[in-house]
Amino acid sequence: MTSTKTLLERNARFAASFDDAELPIIPKLRSVILACTDARVDPAHIFGLELGDSVVMRNNGARLTPSMLDEVITLSYLVDKLEGGSHSPFEFVLVQHTKCGAERFADPEFRRMLLEQTGVDVSVSAIEDHHESLREDVARLRDDPRVPGHITVAALLYDVDTGTVEEVVAPVAVDELRATRQPVM
Repeated sequence: MTSTKTLLERNARFAASFDDAELPIIPKLRSVILACTDARVDPAHIFGLELGDSVVMRNNGARLTPSMLDEVITLSYLVDKLEGGSHSPFEFVLVQHTKCGAERFADPEFRRMLLEQTGVDVSVSAIEDHHESLREDVARLRDDPRVPGHITVAALLYDVDTGTVEEVVAPVAVDELRATRQPVM
């Protein structure tokens, strides 16, 4: 049996009791979670999310790449327009994890070979130190003038060995980060 066949069978079971057709487009927790694509790191399981609780975006290493930054800006604009320009609180949560494959992107030789063989540059996704890369991504969000100041950002590190989550950057409004201009801690 193929994986697709298994997925379709599981969807049939899901659809048989589906009763969430009326979920609103705005997530119940008013949040967007950026997590790694690693199959061990599923935000629905880690945080006990239900359908409609949060928007979940994923990429290699859960890094705030230029394309992910554009997505966050687009989503915040959409939410603001759907709510009539109210600038309601909206939280963006970065979730990296231990033993991440993106740690290999920190190796310059690996990056060079990947770039030469595929044309893909993973330098922005490289992780040498999770705490530092999470702080860098929060700073990237803070420093982009297109990001609305009312967005709250937090950065977490999930431990794949214990299932626990460490708060690296406590939730803070982008406006507050901009006002203090302190290094992200």
